[in-house]
Amino acid sequence: MQQTVPAGAIPHVPPAVRVDVQPGAEISARMDRLPVTRHLWMLVLLISLGGFFEIYDLIFIGYIAPGMAKSGVLATTTHTLFGWNGIAGFIAATFSGLFVGTFCFGWLPDRFGRRSVFTVSLLWYSIGSAIMAFQTSPEAMLFWRFVTGIGVGVEIITIDSYVTELVPQHMRGRAMAFNQMVMFTAAPMAAILSYWLVPTTLSGIDGWRIVMLAGSAGALVVWFIRRTVPESPRWLASHGQPQRAEKIVARIETIVTQQSRKPLPPPLPVVEQPGHRHASFAELLQPPYRSRFLMLVVFNLCQAIGYYGFANWVPTLLIGQGITVTKSLLYSFIIAFALPLGPLLSMLYADRIQRKWLIVGGALVVIACGIAFAQTREVPLLIALGVLISFAGQTISVCYHAYQAELFPTAIRCHANGLVYSASRIGAMFSGFFIAALLRDFGVVGVFAGITGCMLVVALSIGLFGPRTNGMRLEELNH
Repeated sequence: MQQTVPAGAIPHVPPAVRVDVQPGAEISARMDRLPVTRHLWMLVLLISLGGFFEIYDLIFIGYIAPGMAKSGVLATTTHTLFGWNGIAGFIAATFSGLFVGTFCFGWLPDRFGRRSVFTVSLLWYSIGSAIMAFQTSPEAMLFWRFVTGIGVGVEIITIDSYVTELVPQHMRGRAMAFNQMVMFTAAPMAAILSYWLVPTTLSGIDGWRIVMLAGSAGALVVWFIRRTVPESPRWLASHGQPQRAEKIVARIETIVTQQSRKPLPPPLPVVEQPGHRHASFAELLQPPYRSRFLMLVVFNLCQAIGYYGFANWVPTLLIGQGITVTKSLLYSFIIAFALPLGPLLSMLYADRIQRKWLIVGGALVVIACGIAFAQTREVPLLIALGVLISFAGQTISVCYHAYQAELFPTAIRCHANGLVYSASRIGAMFSGFFIAALLRDFGVVGVFAGITGCMLVVALSIGLFGPRTNGMRLEELNH
Protein backbone atom coordinates (compact mmCIF):
# COMPACT_ATOMS: atom_id res chain seq x y z
CA MET A 1 0.00 0.00 0.00
CA GLN A 2 1.58 3.32 -1.09
CA GLN A 3 1.41 6.37 1.16
CA THR A 4 1.09 9.90 -0.27
CA VAL A 5 3.38 12.52 1.33
CA PRO A 6 4.30 16.11 0.41
CA ALA A 7 7.13 16.55 -2.06
CA GLY A 8 10.52 16.43 -0.35
CA ALA A 9 9.07 15.12 2.92
CA ILE A 10 10.30 11.93 4.51
CA PRO A 11 7.42 9.53 5.13
CA HIS A 12 7.16 8.16 8.64
CA VAL A 13 7.45 4.39 8.71
CA PRO A 14 6.91 2.81 12.13
CA PRO A 15 9.55 0.38 13.42
CA ALA A 16 9.34 -3.05 11.81
CA VAL A 17 7.01 -1.62 9.15
CA ARG A 18 7.69 -0.99 5.50
CA VAL A 19 5.59 -0.09 2.49
CA ASP A 20 7.22 -2.28 -0.17
CA VAL A 21 6.11 -5.77 0.87
CA GLN A 22 5.10 -9.01 -0.78
CA PRO A 23 1.55 -9.47 -2.18
CA GLY A 24 -1.03 -10.18 0.47
CA ALA A 25 0.81 -8.45 3.31
CA GLU A 26 -1.80 -5.71 3.45
CA ILE A 27 -4.54 -8.22 4.29
CA SER A 28 -3.87 -8.03 8.03
CA ALA A 29 -3.68 -4.23 7.91
CA ARG A 30 -7.12 -4.08 6.31
CA MET A 31 -8.66 -6.56 8.73
CA ASP A 32 -7.25 -4.88 11.82
CA ARG A 33 -8.99 -1.59 11.01
CA LEU A 34 -12.47 -3.16 10.77
CA PRO A 35 -15.11 -1.87 13.20
CA VAL A 36 -16.94 -4.45 15.31
CA THR A 37 -20.22 -5.36 13.59
CA ARG A 38 -22.85 -8.10 13.58
CA HIS A 39 -21.12 -9.92 10.71
CA LEU A 40 -17.89 -10.44 12.65
CA TRP A 41 -19.82 -11.68 15.67
CA MET A 42 -21.72 -14.10 13.41
CA LEU A 43 -18.48 -15.58 12.06
CA VAL A 44 -17.26 -16.14 15.61
CA LEU A 45 -20.63 -17.66 16.56
CA LEU A 46 -20.58 -20.20 13.74
CA ILE A 47 -17.05 -21.35 14.58
CA SER A 48 -18.02 -21.54 18.23
CA LEU A 49 -21.00 -23.80 17.46
CA GLY A 50 -18.53 -26.40 16.26
CA GLY A 51 -16.61 -26.01 19.51
CA PHE A 52 -19.84 -26.51 21.48
CA PHE A 53 -19.60 -30.26 20.92
CA GLU A 54 -15.95 -30.30 21.95
CA ILE A 55 -16.84 -28.81 25.35
CA TYR A 56 -19.86 -31.07 25.68
CA ASP A 57 -17.57 -34.04 25.17
CA LEU A 58 -15.08 -32.90 27.81
CA ILE A 59 -17.57 -31.72 30.42
CA PHE A 60 -19.97 -34.68 30.49
CA ILE A 61 -17.26 -36.96 31.92
CA GLY A 62 -17.90 -35.82 35.47
CA TYR A 63 -21.68 -35.99 35.09
CA ILE A 64 -21.94 -39.48 33.59
CA ALA A 65 -19.22 -40.98 35.81
CA PRO A 66 -21.64 -42.07 38.58
CA GLY A 67 -23.90 -43.74 35.99
CA MET A 68 -21.00 -45.55 34.32
CA ALA A 69 -19.86 -46.81 37.72
CA LYS A 70 -23.38 -47.88 38.68
CA SER A 71 -23.81 -49.88 35.46
CA GLY A 72 -20.52 -51.67 36.09
CA VAL A 73 -18.79 -50.63 32.85
CA LEU A 74 -16.17 -48.61 34.74
CA ALA A 75 -15.29 -48.34 38.44
CA THR A 76 -15.01 -45.13 40.48
CA THR A 77 -11.64 -46.09 41.99
CA THR A 78 -9.18 -48.89 41.26
CA HIS A 79 -6.80 -50.95 43.39
CA THR A 80 -3.74 -49.67 41.54
CA LEU A 81 -2.77 -46.12 40.61
CA PHE A 82 -2.97 -46.76 36.85
CA GLY A 83 -6.06 -48.94 36.77
CA TRP A 84 -7.58 -48.96 33.27
CA ASN A 85 -10.99 -50.28 34.23
CA GLY A 86 -12.02 -47.13 36.14
CA ILE A 87 -13.22 -43.59 35.57
CA ALA A 88 -9.63 -42.37 35.84
CA GLY A 89 -8.76 -44.61 32.88
CA PHE A 90 -11.63 -43.11 30.88
CA ILE A 91 -10.33 -39.61 31.66
CA ALA A 92 -6.80 -40.71 30.75
CA ALA A 93 -8.00 -42.15 27.41
CA THR A 94 -9.77 -38.88 26.67
CA PHE A 95 -6.70 -36.77 27.22
CA SER A 96 -4.38 -39.30 25.59
CA GLY A 97 -6.40 -38.81 22.41
CA LEU A 98 -6.37 -35.07 22.90
CA PHE A 99 -2.59 -35.20 23.33
CA VAL A 100 -2.15 -37.12 20.08
CA GLY A 101 -4.48 -34.70 18.29
CA THR A 102 -2.71 -31.57 19.52
CA PHE A 103 0.90 -32.79 19.57
CA CYS A 104 1.01 -35.00 16.49
CA PHE A 105 -1.53 -33.31 14.22
CA GLY A 106 -1.37 -29.64 15.24
CA TRP A 107 0.47 -28.91 12.00
CA LEU A 108 -2.54 -29.89 9.85
CA PRO A 109 -4.38 -26.51 10.07
CA ASP A 110 -1.13 -24.71 9.22
CA ARG A 111 -0.63 -26.89 6.16
CA PHE A 112 -4.19 -27.38 4.85
CA GLY A 113 -6.10 -24.40 6.23
CA ARG A 114 -8.28 -23.64 9.22
CA ARG A 115 -11.62 -24.24 7.51
CA SER A 116 -10.93 -27.70 6.04
CA VAL A 117 -9.32 -29.14 9.16
CA PHE A 118 -12.03 -27.67 11.38
CA THR A 119 -14.69 -29.49 9.34
CA VAL A 120 -12.90 -32.85 9.19
CA SER A 121 -12.07 -32.86 12.90
CA LEU A 122 -15.70 -32.19 13.85
CA LEU A 123 -16.89 -35.05 11.64
CA TRP A 124 -14.21 -37.31 13.15
CA TYR A 125 -15.48 -36.53 16.64
CA SER A 126 -19.14 -37.04 15.71
CA ILE A 127 -18.59 -40.49 14.21
CA GLY A 128 -16.29 -41.64 17.00
CA SER A 129 -18.72 -40.45 19.67
CA ALA A 130 -21.61 -42.38 18.13
CA ILE A 131 -19.59 -45.61 18.07
CA MET A 132 -18.30 -45.10 21.61
CA ALA A 133 -21.81 -44.78 23.06
CA PHE A 134 -22.57 -48.46 22.27
CA GLN A 135 -19.46 -50.08 23.75
CA THR A 136 -19.93 -52.54 26.62
CA SER A 137 -16.41 -53.45 27.77
CA PRO A 138 -13.87 -51.17 29.51
CA GLU A 139 -11.28 -51.88 26.82
CA ALA A 140 -13.54 -50.95 23.90
CA MET A 141 -14.89 -47.91 25.73
CA LEU A 142 -11.40 -46.59 26.41
CA PHE A 143 -10.22 -47.30 22.84
CA TRP A 144 -13.04 -45.35 21.21
CA ARG A 145 -12.67 -42.62 23.80
CA PHE A 146 -9.05 -42.30 22.68
CA VAL A 147 -10.02 -42.20 18.98
CA THR A 148 -12.68 -39.54 19.61
CA GLY A 149 -10.20 -37.46 21.60
CA ILE A 150 -7.89 -37.18 18.59
CA GLY A 151 -10.55 -35.33 16.59
CA VAL A 152 -11.40 -33.08 19.51
CA GLY A 153 -7.72 -32.24 20.02
CA VAL A 154 -7.25 -31.05 16.44
CA GLU A 155 -10.50 -29.07 16.63
CA ILE A 156 -9.50 -27.19 19.79
CA ILE A 157 -6.31 -25.66 18.40
CA THR A 158 -7.94 -24.93 15.03
CA ILE A 159 -10.76 -22.94 16.67
CA ASP A 160 -8.37 -20.77 18.69
CA SER A 161 -6.35 -19.76 15.64
CA TYR A 162 -9.44 -19.43 13.43
CA VAL A 163 -11.12 -16.93 15.76
CA THR A 164 -7.88 -15.04 16.45
CA GLU A 165 -7.21 -14.53 12.73
CA LEU A 166 -10.72 -13.53 11.64
CA VAL A 167 -11.17 -10.53 13.97
CA PRO A 168 -9.31 -7.21 14.41
CA GLN A 169 -6.87 -6.79 17.29
CA HIS A 170 -9.22 -4.56 19.32
CA MET A 171 -11.80 -7.37 19.33
CA ARG A 172 -9.65 -10.46 20.07
CA GLY A 173 -10.32 -10.62 23.81
CA ARG A 174 -14.09 -10.17 23.47
CA ALA A 175 -14.25 -12.53 20.49
CA MET A 176 -12.52 -15.30 22.44
CA ALA A 177 -14.76 -14.64 25.46
CA PHE A 178 -17.84 -14.87 23.21
CA ASN A 179 -16.41 -18.03 21.65
CA GLN A 180 -15.95 -19.58 25.08
CA MET A 181 -19.42 -18.49 26.20
CA VAL A 182 -21.07 -20.23 23.23
CA MET A 183 -18.93 -23.32 23.63
CA PHE A 184 -19.52 -23.59 27.37
CA THR A 185 -23.29 -23.46 27.07
CA ALA A 186 -22.63 -27.15 26.46
CA ALA A 187 -21.80 -27.50 30.17
CA PRO A 188 -25.30 -26.87 31.59
CA MET A 189 -26.70 -28.84 28.64
CA ALA A 190 -24.55 -31.84 29.60
CA ALA A 191 -25.40 -31.33 33.27
CA ILE A 192 -29.18 -31.16 32.84
CA LEU A 193 -29.26 -34.11 30.44
CA SER A 194 -27.20 -36.09 32.93
CA TYR A 195 -29.48 -35.06 35.79
CA TRP A 196 -32.51 -36.29 33.84
CA LEU A 197 -31.03 -39.36 32.19
CA VAL A 198 -28.13 -40.82 34.18
CA PRO A 199 -30.30 -42.29 37.00
CA THR A 200 -32.69 -43.88 34.44
CA THR A 201 -32.85 -46.21 31.45
CA LEU A 202 -34.79 -45.65 28.23
CA SER A 203 -35.88 -48.69 26.22
CA GLY A 204 -33.25 -50.73 28.03
CA ILE A 205 -30.47 -48.24 27.23
CA ASP A 206 -28.57 -46.69 30.13
CA GLY A 207 -29.21 -42.97 30.39
CA TRP A 208 -25.50 -42.12 30.41
CA ARG A 209 -25.15 -43.72 26.97
CA ILE A 210 -27.83 -41.40 25.60
CA VAL A 211 -25.98 -38.42 27.09
CA MET A 212 -22.83 -39.61 25.33
CA LEU A 213 -24.64 -40.28 22.04
CA ALA A 214 -26.10 -36.77 21.98
CA GLY A 215 -22.63 -35.37 21.40
CA SER A 216 -22.47 -36.95 17.97
CA ALA A 217 -25.12 -34.47 16.79
CA GLY A 218 -22.24 -32.20 15.85
CA ALA A 219 -22.30 -33.74 12.38
CA LEU A 220 -25.63 -32.02 11.74
CA VAL A 221 -24.09 -28.54 11.82
CA VAL A 222 -20.85 -29.30 9.96
CA TRP A 223 -21.93 -28.50 6.43
CA PHE A 224 -23.86 -25.39 7.42
CA ILE A 225 -20.76 -24.02 9.11
CA ARG A 226 -18.57 -25.04 6.16
CA ARG A 227 -20.77 -23.17 3.67
CA THR A 228 -20.96 -19.98 5.72
CA VAL A 229 -17.54 -19.40 7.32
CA PRO A 230 -14.67 -18.43 4.96
CA GLU A 231 -11.08 -19.57 5.18
CA SER A 232 -8.80 -17.33 7.25
CA PRO A 233 -7.55 -14.55 4.92
CA ARG A 234 -4.37 -14.25 7.01
CA TRP A 235 -3.66 -17.94 6.42
CA LEU A 236 -4.33 -17.61 2.69
CA ALA A 237 -2.07 -14.56 2.42
CA SER A 238 0.74 -16.30 4.28
CA HIS A 239 0.40 -19.37 2.02
CA GLY A 240 0.82 -17.63 -1.31
CA GLN A 241 -2.87 -17.15 -2.13
CA PRO A 242 -3.32 -13.35 -1.96
CA GLN A 243 -6.06 -13.34 -4.61
CA ARG A 244 -8.34 -15.62 -2.57
CA ALA A 245 -7.55 -13.64 0.56
CA GLU A 246 -8.38 -10.40 -1.26
CA LYS A 247 -11.82 -11.68 -2.32
CA ILE A 248 -12.72 -12.77 1.20
CA VAL A 249 -11.54 -9.52 2.80
CA ALA A 250 -13.32 -7.45 0.16
CA ARG A 251 -16.57 -9.27 0.90
CA ILE A 252 -16.13 -8.81 4.65
CA GLU A 253 -15.38 -5.11 4.12
CA THR A 254 -18.53 -4.70 2.02
CA ILE A 255 -20.76 -6.33 4.63
CA VAL A 256 -19.13 -4.48 7.52
CA THR A 257 -19.50 -1.15 5.71
CA GLN A 258 -23.19 -1.82 5.11
CA GLN A 259 -23.80 -2.78 8.73
CA SER A 260 -21.79 0.08 10.24
CA ARG A 261 -23.34 2.58 7.79
CA LYS A 262 -20.15 4.60 7.49
CA PRO A 263 -16.92 4.41 5.48
CA LEU A 264 -14.14 2.21 6.80
CA PRO A 265 -11.14 3.95 8.40
CA PRO A 266 -7.84 3.87 6.48
CA PRO A 267 -5.90 0.59 6.74
CA LEU A 268 -3.24 0.44 9.43
CA PRO A 269 0.45 0.50 8.45
CA VAL A 270 1.58 -2.69 6.77
CA VAL A 271 3.87 -4.85 8.89
CA GLU A 272 6.57 -6.80 7.10
CA GLN A 273 5.76 -10.52 6.98
CA PRO A 274 7.82 -13.50 5.81
CA GLY A 275 6.92 -15.17 2.54
CA HIS A 276 5.13 -18.50 2.21
CA ARG A 277 6.97 -21.31 3.99
CA HIS A 278 6.30 -24.57 5.80
CA ALA A 279 6.43 -24.15 9.56
CA SER A 280 9.10 -26.03 11.50
CA PHE A 281 9.64 -26.91 15.13
CA ALA A 282 13.08 -25.24 14.98
CA GLU A 283 11.37 -21.81 14.86
CA LEU A 284 10.03 -22.38 18.37
CA LEU A 285 13.56 -22.77 19.68
CA GLN A 286 14.59 -19.29 18.51
CA PRO A 287 13.97 -15.99 20.35
CA PRO A 288 11.41 -14.71 21.21
CA TYR A 289 9.42 -17.93 20.79
CA ARG A 290 11.67 -20.18 22.89
CA SER A 291 10.83 -18.47 26.19
CA ARG A 292 7.15 -18.21 25.23
CA PHE A 293 7.08 -21.88 24.31
CA LEU A 294 8.64 -23.06 27.59
CA MET A 295 6.45 -20.75 29.68
CA LEU A 296 3.27 -22.02 28.03
CA VAL A 297 4.30 -25.67 28.38
CA VAL A 298 4.66 -25.25 32.16
CA PHE A 299 1.46 -23.21 32.34
CA ASN A 300 -0.62 -25.70 30.35
CA LEU A 301 0.62 -28.69 32.31
CA CYS A 302 -0.39 -27.19 35.66
CA GLN A 303 -3.59 -25.39 34.69
CA ALA A 304 -5.04 -28.60 33.24
CA ILE A 305 -4.52 -30.51 36.48
CA GLY A 306 -6.08 -27.66 38.46
CA TYR A 307 -8.98 -27.05 36.07
CA TYR A 308 -10.01 -30.62 35.25
CA GLY A 309 -9.17 -31.75 38.77
CA PHE A 310 -12.26 -29.81 39.79
CA ALA A 311 -14.45 -29.85 36.65
CA ASN A 312 -14.32 -33.61 36.06
CA TRP A 313 -14.83 -34.49 39.72
CA VAL A 314 -17.53 -32.05 40.89
CA PRO A 315 -20.24 -34.68 41.54
CA THR A 316 -17.75 -37.03 43.18
CA LEU A 317 -16.30 -34.25 45.36
CA LEU A 318 -19.80 -33.28 46.46
CA ILE A 319 -20.49 -36.89 47.37
CA GLY A 320 -17.27 -36.80 49.37
CA GLN A 321 -18.73 -33.87 51.29
CA GLY A 322 -21.79 -35.91 52.26
CA ILE A 323 -24.16 -35.14 49.35
CA THR A 324 -26.20 -37.99 47.79
CA VAL A 325 -25.63 -39.07 44.17
CA THR A 326 -28.89 -37.57 42.85
CA LYS A 327 -28.46 -34.28 44.69
CA SER A 328 -24.80 -34.07 43.70
CA LEU A 329 -25.87 -34.15 40.04
CA LEU A 330 -28.45 -31.43 40.70
CA TYR A 331 -25.95 -29.20 42.49
CA SER A 332 -23.38 -29.87 39.76
CA PHE A 333 -25.95 -28.67 37.23
CA ILE A 334 -26.33 -25.40 39.16
CA ILE A 335 -22.54 -24.98 39.29
CA ALA A 336 -22.32 -25.72 35.56
CA PHE A 337 -24.40 -22.63 34.77
CA ALA A 338 -21.37 -20.57 35.78
CA LEU A 339 -19.38 -21.99 32.87
CA PRO A 340 -21.05 -19.96 30.07
CA LEU A 341 -21.73 -16.99 32.37
CA GLY A 342 -18.02 -16.66 33.20
CA PRO A 343 -17.02 -15.90 29.58
CA LEU A 344 -20.07 -13.62 29.24
CA LEU A 345 -18.77 -11.47 32.10
CA SER A 346 -15.26 -11.66 30.63
CA MET A 347 -16.50 -9.84 27.52
CA LEU A 348 -16.75 -6.71 29.69
CA TYR A 349 -13.04 -6.58 30.50
CA ALA A 350 -11.18 -9.07 28.24
CA ASP A 351 -9.79 -6.25 26.06
CA ARG A 352 -9.47 -3.69 28.89
CA ILE A 353 -7.33 -5.58 31.39
CA GLN A 354 -4.12 -7.31 30.37
CA ARG A 355 -4.86 -10.96 29.73
CA LYS A 356 -1.82 -12.13 31.68
CA TRP A 357 -3.10 -10.46 34.86
CA LEU A 358 -6.57 -11.91 34.41
CA ILE A 359 -5.00 -15.37 34.25
CA VAL A 360 -3.03 -14.71 37.44
CA GLY A 361 -6.11 -13.34 39.23
CA GLY A 362 -8.23 -16.32 38.17
CA ALA A 363 -5.64 -18.76 39.54
CA LEU A 364 -5.56 -17.00 42.90
CA VAL A 365 -9.38 -17.07 43.16
CA VAL A 366 -9.38 -20.83 42.45
CA ILE A 367 -6.87 -21.31 45.28
CA ALA A 368 -8.85 -19.28 47.82
CA CYS A 369 -12.24 -20.78 46.96
CA GLY A 370 -10.86 -24.32 46.72
CA ILE A 371 -9.44 -24.16 50.23
CA ALA A 372 -12.82 -22.93 51.52
CA PHE A 373 -14.70 -25.63 49.55
CA ALA A 374 -12.68 -28.37 51.23
CA GLN A 375 -13.55 -27.07 54.71
CA THR A 376 -17.34 -26.69 54.44
CA ARG A 377 -20.35 -29.02 54.52
CA GLU A 378 -23.06 -26.36 54.08
CA VAL A 379 -24.90 -26.90 50.79
CA PRO A 380 -25.47 -23.19 49.88
CA LEU A 381 -21.82 -22.37 50.57
CA LEU A 382 -20.62 -25.41 48.60
CA ILE A 383 -22.66 -24.30 45.60
CA ALA A 384 -21.50 -20.67 45.90
CA LEU A 385 -17.85 -21.69 46.12
CA GLY A 386 -18.29 -24.11 43.21
CA VAL A 387 -19.76 -21.29 41.12
CA LEU A 388 -16.84 -18.97 42.01
CA ILE A 389 -14.31 -21.65 41.12
CA SER A 390 -16.09 -22.12 37.79
CA PHE A 391 -16.09 -18.35 37.14
CA ALA A 392 -12.38 -18.14 37.88
CA GLY A 393 -11.61 -21.20 35.78
CA GLN A 394 -13.50 -19.76 32.84
CA THR A 395 -11.67 -16.45 33.13
CA ILE A 396 -8.40 -18.38 32.88
CA SER A 397 -9.73 -20.37 29.93
CA VAL A 398 -10.97 -17.32 28.01
CA CYS A 399 -7.70 -15.49 28.47
CA TYR A 400 -5.19 -18.23 27.78
CA HIS A 401 -6.95 -19.47 24.62
CA ALA A 402 -6.57 -15.96 23.21
CA TYR A 403 -3.17 -15.42 24.82
CA GLN A 404 -1.29 -18.42 23.47
CA ALA A 405 -2.74 -17.96 19.97
CA GLU A 406 -1.41 -14.37 19.95
CA LEU A 407 2.15 -15.33 20.84
CA PHE A 408 3.07 -17.21 17.64
CA PRO A 409 3.10 -16.20 13.93
CA THR A 410 0.41 -17.26 11.45
CA ALA A 411 2.60 -19.75 9.58
CA ILE A 412 3.20 -21.78 12.73
CA ARG A 413 0.33 -20.69 14.98
CA CYS A 414 -1.62 -23.97 15.06
CA HIS A 415 1.52 -26.10 15.22
CA ALA A 416 2.88 -24.10 18.15
CA ASN A 417 -0.49 -24.05 19.90
CA GLY A 418 -0.77 -27.78 19.43
CA LEU A 419 2.63 -28.42 21.01
CA VAL A 420 2.12 -26.20 24.06
CA TYR A 421 -1.52 -27.27 24.43
CA SER A 422 -0.46 -30.92 24.37
CA ALA A 423 1.20 -30.29 27.75
CA SER A 424 -2.28 -29.59 29.15
CA ARG A 425 -3.44 -32.89 27.68
CA ILE A 426 -0.66 -34.67 29.58
CA GLY A 427 -1.64 -32.86 32.77
CA ALA A 428 -5.32 -33.62 32.27
CA MET A 429 -4.56 -37.24 31.34
CA PHE A 430 -2.83 -37.85 34.67
CA SER A 431 -5.17 -35.58 36.62
CA GLY A 432 -7.72 -38.38 36.95
CA PHE A 433 -5.20 -40.73 38.57
CA PHE A 434 -3.76 -37.87 40.64
CA ILE A 435 -7.12 -36.68 41.97
CA ALA A 436 -8.37 -40.24 42.55
CA ALA A 437 -5.29 -41.03 44.64
CA LEU A 438 -5.59 -37.81 46.66
CA LEU A 439 -9.30 -38.40 47.21
CA ARG A 440 -8.69 -41.97 48.36
CA ASP A 441 -5.83 -41.17 50.75
CA PHE A 442 -6.51 -37.60 51.90
CA GLY A 443 -10.14 -36.85 51.06
CA VAL A 444 -11.48 -33.62 49.56
CA VAL A 445 -8.93 -31.57 51.55
CA GLY A 446 -6.10 -33.41 49.83
CA VAL A 447 -7.66 -32.86 46.40
CA PHE A 448 -7.70 -29.10 46.85
CA ALA A 449 -4.19 -29.07 48.30
CA GLY A 450 -3.01 -30.57 45.01
CA ILE A 451 -5.07 -28.09 42.98
CA THR A 452 -3.61 -25.20 45.02
CA GLY A 453 -0.06 -26.21 44.19
CA CYS A 454 -0.83 -26.37 40.47
CA MET A 455 -2.56 -22.98 40.44
CA LEU A 456 0.38 -21.36 42.24
CA VAL A 457 2.63 -22.47 39.38
CA VAL A 458 0.09 -21.06 36.89
CA ALA A 459 0.10 -17.64 38.57
CA LEU A 460 3.91 -17.48 38.83
CA SER A 461 4.68 -18.66 35.29
CA ILE A 462 2.37 -16.16 33.57
CA GLY A 463 2.86 -13.34 36.10
CA LEU A 464 6.66 -13.43 35.96
CA PHE A 465 7.37 -14.44 32.36
CA GLY A 466 4.28 -13.64 30.24
CA PRO A 467 4.44 -10.68 27.80
CA ARG A 468 1.66 -8.12 27.40
CA THR A 469 -0.58 -8.62 24.35
CA ASN A 470 -3.78 -6.54 24.66
CA GLY A 471 -4.38 -4.18 21.75
CA MET A 472 -1.27 -5.26 19.84
CA ARG A 473 -1.43 -6.51 16.29
CA LEU A 474 -0.51 -10.14 15.66
CA GLU A 475 2.25 -9.12 13.28
CA GLU A 476 3.77 -6.73 15.85
CA LEU A 477 3.81 -9.45 18.50
CA ASN A 478 5.47 -11.87 16.09
CA HIS A 479 7.76 -9.73 13.96
